[in-house]
Amino acid sequence: MLISNLIPGKSFKRKYSNIFFHFLKQVFSRKWFAHMIFSLICTLFLFPTITHANTATLKEVKVILTWKPQTQFAGFYVAYDKGIYKKYGLDVSFLENNCFTSPCALLKTGQADFAVMWLSSAIKERAEGLKLVNVAQLIQRSSLMLVMKKSSGILKPEDLQNKKVSLWEGDLRLQPEAFFRKFGLNVKIIPQSYTVNLFLNDGVDAASAMWYNEYNTIINSGINPDELVTFFFSDYGLNFPEDGIYMLEENLNKDRAKAAAFVQATLEGWRYAFDHEEEAVDIILKYMHENHLPADRVHQKWMLERMKDLFVIDENGQIGNLKKADYENVNNELINNGLIKKTLDFNSFYIPLERK
Repeated sequence: MLISNLIPGKSFKRKYSNIFFHFLKQVFSRKWFAHMIFSLICTLFLFPTITHANTATLKEVKVILTWKPQTQFAGFYVAYDKGIYKKYGLDVSFLENNCFTSPCALLKTGQADFAVMWLSSAIKERAEGLKLVNVAQLIQRSSLMLVMKKSSGILKPEDLQNKKVSLWEGDLRLQPEAFFRKFGLNVKIIPQSYTVNLFLNDGVDAASAMWYNEYNTIINSGINPDELVTFFFSDYGLNFPEDGIYMLEENLNKDRAKAAAFVQATLEGWRYAFDHEEEAVDIILKYMHENHLPADRVHQKWMLERMKDLFVIDENGQIGNLKKADYENVNNELINNGLIKKTLDFNSFYIPLERK
């Protein structure tokens, strides 16, 4: 057989070409194929545009916390890391905080939309003319305390008379000074640094400590809890709630929905952190490492557990509400210390936002 006989002729090509094109015509005429082509076009061209549009419509939010990443702020970082803020339509970023950062200045100049501040600091700023509003009170029970070694002989407040006590500067002195005044104490105040080394080396008889931080550092140094005495100021009628979320009143009025979304997302982040402690600690440790901060997992877990204790759930099962009694208590102590002149209206200061 000749090779040329195996090569299709023109009539063969024409016949089968007609069959092939007839087949294509039938395929293109079917609805399922049209839908398939439409879906392919959407995937390649339309959907990326929609995704980009959704990202572009996220509201930018800048937040300043009171310090660098640690589980004191677990709810914020969990909400960021788990995409909770984005779920609420927010593109959140955290501004760097250091010893020279002023949350109020950043709010005032518009560099920050939200700031975490202590209630006492915020009331003072409001009294001085900065229209701050509290949109969520995170910590309900003050964690600030004085800690003493039992070997010092200080077992009750009256035993502090004429003793050396180290205190932090600024608003952190309000509670201890109110405490001293309440018990008629004269003490020798020593400036306290960011470490507890002076206390550990017996340079002072009593030191300031946060329950979730310095107190645990003292324990980790080798001193057993039963070797210590603690005076929680909240146990002596001096509960000054600490971390709250603040913003400018004018910004709240401009975009209340954004504020409500930020508060709701942050509280959701906190609930997730409390329900998934190990994962929350992992998230915090990641951001601590990224910021080149010393990170101790045991200490960070302790901090998160204490934060859970300090977040008081109200009768409605909610967190984040500011109690009027606590507000008035802090207000009165600021007046007694000559730091403000009159009581500020609670309803103008605390603005509870819509929550689930």
